[in-house]
Amino acid sequence: MPRDFEPVRTLSAATPSAAVQPELGDLPLWNLSHLYPSQTSEAFRGDLEKAASDAVAFEAKWKGKLTQAASLTGDRGLAAALRELEALEDLLGRIASYAGLTYYSDMTNAENGKFFGDVQARLTDISAHLLFFSLELNRIDDAIVDAGMQSDPALAHYRPWIVDLRKDKPFQLEDRIEQLFLEKSMTGAAAFNRLFDETLASLRFRVGEQELPLEATLNMLQDADPALREQAAKALSQTFKDNIRIFVLVTNTLAKDKEISDRWRGFEDIADSRHLANRVERDVVDALAAAVREAYPRLSHRYYAMKAKWLGMEQMNYWDRNAPLKETPDRLIPWNEAKDTVLSAYGAFAPEMAEIAGRFFDEQWIDAPARPGKAPGAFAHPTVPSAHPYVLLNYLGKPRDVMTLAHELGHGVHQVLAGAQGPLMCQTPLTLAETASVFGEMLTFRTLLDRTADSKERKAMLAQKVEDMINTVVRQIAFYEFERKVHTARKEGELTAEKIGELWLSVQQDSLGPAIRISEGYESWWAYIPHFIHSPFYVYAYAFGDCLVNSLYAVYQNAEEGFQQKYFELLKAGGTKHHSELLAPFGLDATDPSFWAKGLSMIEGLIDELEALDKTS
Repeated sequence: MPRDFEPVRTLSAATPSAAVQPELGDLPLWNLSHLYPSQTSEAFRGDLEKAASDAVAFEAKWKGKLTQAASLTGDRGLAAALRELEALEDLLGRIASYAGLTYYSDMTNAENGKFFGDVQARLTDISAHLLFFSLELNRIDDAIVDAGMQSDPALAHYRPWIVDLRKDKPFQLEDRIEQLFLEKSMTGAAAFNRLFDETLASLRFRVGEQELPLEATLNMLQDADPALREQAAKALSQTFKDNIRIFVLVTNTLAKDKEISDRWRGFEDIADSRHLANRVERDVVDALAAAVREAYPRLSHRYYAMKAKWLGMEQMNYWDRNAPLKETPDRLIPWNEAKDTVLSAYGAFAPEMAEIAGRFFDEQWIDAPARPGKAPGAFAHPTVPSAHPYVLLNYLGKPRDVMTLAHELGHGVHQVLAGAQGPLMCQTPLTLAETASVFGEMLTFRTLLDRTADSKERKAMLAQKVEDMINTVVRQIAFYEFERKVHTARKEGELTAEKIGELWLSVQQDSLGPAIRISEGYESWWAYIPHFIHSPFYVYAYAFGDCLVNSLYAVYQNAEEGFQQKYFELLKAGGTKHHSELLAPFGLDATDPSFWAKGLSMIEGLIDELEALDKTS
């Protein structure tokens, strides 16, 4: 039970409560003292020692005794063991969250890096004492455990976790090998993940006279000035090229590491381990990918051809893909306006949703300013049920940043609601974890669109939404296809930068279409995508979530009463139900081939509306 930390980070308790950027207002910084006062505090050191001693005691008490415990109740029964394990998981998760949030606040800070690395190593050692539990439990005959769950209500509470654990049975290895895999992860995949993160955080991109970090440079690709967009793109290309050897090494190493693990465990397909983790069937993902690929001409190809015409170009350069239209307002959106926009959209759907989201602002659960060394992008980290989630943003006042806020708060609301399931059952598979975030975006977008009467502003808003949906669906499936090509090719030997670039360009040209001119420099833009490194094949979850939410939102629009309650029940379920169970109350079925077509048709409908607006303007 390794304690890996997904990309997130934080400031120490001594950091001021807010950072001021005049045009944006006061941008909040999160308060990690809700977890621990400091890295050296007695509370933190005490919990780390308690976790270590409790893990050793847990192993001594239960190892080799689970078969007998499965037929007992009370303090000697399996339910008691699971309660003890839950308490340990919560404690370990709190420690890991604090270390990770601290590290990701400034990955260029050497002390943060050492703290994170030392804590990760200690947690790996502690987790080695807990590794036996799931392995031993899965060796017990199912009938014995099922009989125990039938006779003991306390054990029956954990049925979803136990049934879910059984799916891992065919891929479990002998205990000593599992322990070796766990302990070696610190000097293997985890080490290369950290190398990637620290390299990316340290990169600087020269745009004119400025030396900028990644986030600020990427932000320039949304600037209205085409010359500035081109400068930013060429700066990105040059810096990626200058550092490509590191990214090639990391990619080759992690792809080989995954191949070794998959081979030992007996996975047939290169993405099967991700499908298992997501609790989704391979044929469902294959159907999604096929549906999106088939829709490229109707979605991205068609939209980008329209946009090229709007920008007065026969072909757009790759750096013009997210350029604003002339109808797009160029003002920066202050933080308080972004906050009010999202909370009002959430509140119109369900007051409880706005109340939960409001706590993120009121109780310092958000870190918003962009700054050197901070993790790029945005995310919501759930921490543990005994604490609360944290949200990281790099807020720069663009309309897309407001949508990103809505997205991450959707995750945050989901994590708060699912927390009631406890440490073992609160985690939602990635495919469903994107549901609340994308739904939050859709609520915010629809609220803003309904307020907009001006046809030119409406066109700009629709165009931006279509671009975001293309980025979420088409681009992410192209990423998935790229990963499949990379991991397949890696089986034949190490890949050069030229070969990886060739694979990247092949999927990009297919997905973007003829209206985008892909020129020299773009071949290295795969290098900065963190999902390829941290979570191989994660990316299809975005497309899954977007198409699912499109179908879900259509149900909401046509629903009379009761939708909100069913939606909250979906979020509260955490990891206790399969996607088929969760979608059934809405009349949706992800295994139905037409399901994905319905989700994609909503994007096509927005493009139709844009085309109609264009003809009347």
